[in-house]
Amino acid sequence: MHIPSGNTDQLTLVTFEEALAASETPSDDYDVKKWIYAPNFYSEYRYLLGTRGKNPLICIGINPSTAEPDHLDNTLKSVERIAVGNGYDSFLMFNVYAQRATKPDAMERTCNPLLHQENLKAFRYILSISQKPAVWAAWGAIVEKRDYLPLCLADMLDAGREYGAQWLCAGPISKKGHPHHPLYLKKEEKLRPFDIEAYLKMMIGETT
Repeated sequence: MHIPSGNTDQLTLVTFEEALAASETPSDDYDVKKWIYAPNFYSEYRYLLGTRGKNPLICIGINPSTAEPDHLDNTLKSVERIAVGNGYDSFLMFNVYAQRATKPDAMERTCNPLLHQENLKAFRYILSISQKPAVWAAWGAIVEKRDYLPLCLADMLDAGREYGAQWLCAGPISKKGHPHHPLYLKKEEKLRPFDIEAYLKMMIGETT
């Protein structure tokens, strides 16, 4: 379990640029040639966790929990299965909001703009890795937990346009239009196109 110790605006944040540079530093805890982990230590927030490759599947959740390199939780184990089953050589787990919380109800009530901006830098970085980045929308109904989450997603959509991102989903779409969470999906589940623009028009209309 990870329960936030307080709001992230009380923290001195490691910038994504600093975290990315540190992720290249050899570690006694995991193989940096296999894993990318930023920050490269367990903290109250996480920008990025995944494996290194030339053709990654970028999976988008709502917020990170306890997973670390070589210690994936059940959600990330499922993400890895789906990535392999759909022909990708690696996966990158990214989140709409970077604050760690095992239970999304524990996320801070107000968006920390500095954390969000650093998180967007992380997103632009992982989009830049591929010529045509594949982005798996995989957040489920958890996006309804905070009003700021769809707005953060809108910024991610803008970044995705810059890099020609292809948005995908897997599993059944909910009655409210939310893409399915990765948990419990079988490795045979195939990714298919997801209309992120229509989805966000619906979501942001509901929160304003």
